[in-house]
Amino acid sequence: MAYPNAYGQYKQVQISTASPGKLILMLYQGAIKAMKKAVELMDKKDFGGKGDCLIQAQDIIMELNLALDMNAGEIAVSLRQLYIYIYRRLIDANLELNRAAIQECIQLMAGLHDAWEVAVQKAEGGTQGDVSSARLSFTG
Repeated sequence: MAYPNAYGQYKQVQISTASPGKLILMLYQGAIKAMKKAVELMDKKDFGGKGDCLIQAQDIIMELNLALDMNAGEIAVSLRQLYIYIYRRLIDANLELNRAAIQECIQLMAGLHDAWEVAVQKAEGGTQGDVSSARLSFTG
């Protein structure tokens, strides 16, 4: 017998046991997935679904923005500026049906995801680098 809620429960456990760095990576993945789905739906002329996906991506980006530790220095300031830029581009893309703007945001978020992935591996792998685990933490 299949358990319809098993995947949801697995996902919840995965989230509740993830490190702050891994949670950030999950947020990036969620935003990228939502933006890619928005492009798909735009191509299918499902503009309501496209809008919902872009709003989901915007919500995730705002969460990333709010989670920044502004005491971490210049990197936090730069990330905040980039998150705000992406957030605004997605608003414009949604209103103007601008596929290229969504693709630009996907590329930016994918680049950030890759950079965070390296940082998380260094921080959680015990490698001493430029990134400390304190810089990867959520404020709260």
